[in-house]
Amino acid sequence: MTLSLPIDPEANALLNRDPLALLIAMLLDQQIPLERAFAAPHGLVERLGHDLDAGELAAYDPDALVEIFGRRPALHRFPKAMAKRVQELCRVVAERYDGDAGRLWSDVRDGDGLRDRVAALPGFGDQKARIFVALLGKGLDVRPEGWREAAGAYGEEGSFRSVADVVDEESLGRVRDHKQQMKAAAKASR
Repeated sequence: MTLSLPIDPEANALLNRDPLALLIAMLLDQQIPLERAFAAPHGLVERLGHDLDAGELAAYDPDALVEIFGRRPALHRFPKAMAKRVQELCRVVAERYDGDAGRLWSDVRDGDGLRDRVAALPGFGDQKARIFVALLGKGLDVRPEGWREAAGAYGEEGSFRSVADVVDEESLGRVRDHKQQMKAAAKASR
């Protein structure tokens, strides 16, 4: 299986071959359209001039990384905050997983373990961790025992709740419709 998001084919290819790029994309997926968040790692690779390396990004000069994130067009709406979060994430990947982001999921025993590992990362909470578990399971066939349960509603087959359910423009529209319905329901209940 491969991810097939409605973004530039080269950005999709990077997400499919580089676990760190995928992890960074998920981290950046807040307060900007998901297409922008998931294309951002490819933009970062282009600006660096080479593939991503957790150790290098962890040790990168913070001001220089902010400059790279803020260069027009900015990689995120909040380049300073997100450059810092990416650096914190890369430090954890470098220290706990020897720089190999794929080890987060390659040697887990079950879905709960995967969710817990992801939720422990800087910039990830329970909901984002559940979405990422669903993305791995649905998009990349990373399916430790109990992964759907660990992903909660995001793991449901045929749902359109998150990036884990996006494979094209149509499914992206359905996910956006679902999110708007949820916001309207929350607003009405106040």
